[in-house]
Amino acid sequence: MTKEPITVHAIINGEKIKTEKTIPRENPTHPDEIVGYAPNNTKEETIQAIDAAYNAFKNWAWTDVDDRIERMKRAIQKLKDSTDEIAELLSREHGKALYDAKGEIAISIMWMEFACDHVKKVVTPEVKEHENGRTIITFDPIGVVSAITPWNYPISLSTIKIAPALLTGNTMVLKPSPFAPLAVSRVTEIIANEFPPGVLNLVNGDAEVGIELTSNPKVAKIAFTGGTNTAKHIMKSASETIKKMTLELGGNDAAIVLDDFDVNDERALRRMVISNFLTAGQICMIAKRVYVHRSIYDAFVEKYIEAANKWIRVGDPFHPDVTVGPVNNKNQVKYVKSLIEDAKNKGAKIIPLGEVLNPELMDNGYFLQPTLVLGADYHDPIVVEEQFGPTVPILPFDDEEQVIELHNESIYGLTSSVWGEEEHAIKVARRIEAGTTMINTAAVQGLDVRFPFGGVKQSGVGREYGEEGLKSYTETHVINIPKNLELPYIPE
Repeated sequence: MTKEPITVHAIINGEKIKTEKTIPRENPTHPDEIVGYAPNNTKEETIQAIDAAYNAFKNWAWTDVDDRIERMKRAIQKLKDSTDEIAELLSREHGKALYDAKGEIAISIMWMEFACDHVKKVVTPEVKEHENGRTIITFDPIGVVSAITPWNYPISLSTIKIAPALLTGNTMVLKPSPFAPLAVSRVTEIIANEFPPGVLNLVNGDAEVGIELTSNPKVAKIAFTGGTNTAKHIMKSASETIKKMTLELGGNDAAIVLDDFDVNDERALRRMVISNFLTAGQICMIAKRVYVHRSIYDAFVEKYIEAANKWIRVGDPFHPDVTVGPVNNKNQVKYVKSLIEDAKNKGAKIIPLGEVLNPELMDNGYFLQPTLVLGADYHDPIVVEEQFGPTVPILPFDDEEQVIELHNESIYGLTSSVWGEEEHAIKVARRIEAGTTMINTAAVQGLDVRFPFGGVKQSGVGREYGEEGLKSYTETHVINIPKNLELPYIPE
């Protein structure tokens, strides 16, 4: 599906800004094809975008919430009308299968609609009458928000920030990843066109853009999704002006399969496989390591391989039967291969999974056939590091104390899952250190935008989604009106 490359532009104060330098984005399925070009913005242009957001905030902060909701609803409808076009572009630049790209847009719209439906409740002031007088608690916008988003779910991980920020009265400058900048730029443009100039701005670029977005004193909050190491630099950069932060970071999410899990439950095994290999395993909340009780380990592995071979079909993202496309970029392929090779050299067994539907693409594109890793040590890199690719280790455990310790010793704690008899699984889940634990499902299949999402330990700070995610873009302001305006005792 070769097409002429498109060009997307920065959006600053409601205007498209053309730049001399651009960033090419290749097609991971056909790396010799350029899908399009994004701007390579400068520090000066980034400052212009921040200034535009800062000036727009002065009026936008005091607009009526119904006006904000109406504007966002118009944007949502235009996104719905453009779903096929945007999904095609996302598949071409990212590599995810077309059904997966459409699913990402659907999740984005689901969240945006939830935010529209609940923001009025979140920002409505609370008035409390009490014996000392009256107290008014308001939930005010924070100011300019810098949003920095990754390549794996570029649209949903941008709209998860755009919707609550704008609906609660903030303004924003968004910087997407150069590994998937095109579709999210289209989405951002659609949304920005429904809002006053300067409310939503868009820039692309390298480190100097990111540094400005995280250090500029006019930025009041940073909303970042990405790697933990990058977040450490962001926190240092933001510390000079004590910025608010919401950070959704890396994870090494585990699936724990208890001894009372039914290994003959084909639908559950299919859910497990999807939780390992959706988007070629490139999801922060994917199940990246699987621990299975030793009493059912052999039977589980046998049934898991059967389920994987039924669901996994590798190939061109636009092939109607493909479930797993290429990895997003060359560096990620290299990293995942190194983990697999390390495990193999240490004696682990590597089992290819699924069917390759387009063998002619495998050598030219950034493809990796999904693999199962058996016999790895509990502390091998492929187990303790975030692979972010189509491979998963399955390891046996002997008792619940052992597996809980193996889970909780990780520096990460984004999501997790426990599989087995429901009440038993819940009991184990209560002892898991994670922001979200799912029962008998995992990853996107268990995501619910109505409830807060985020990590513990080095997997993040703060929460997104749910009413808590909306409220994280507000400042609590207490206005006290006491009855007695004097101190209890004042000396003459």
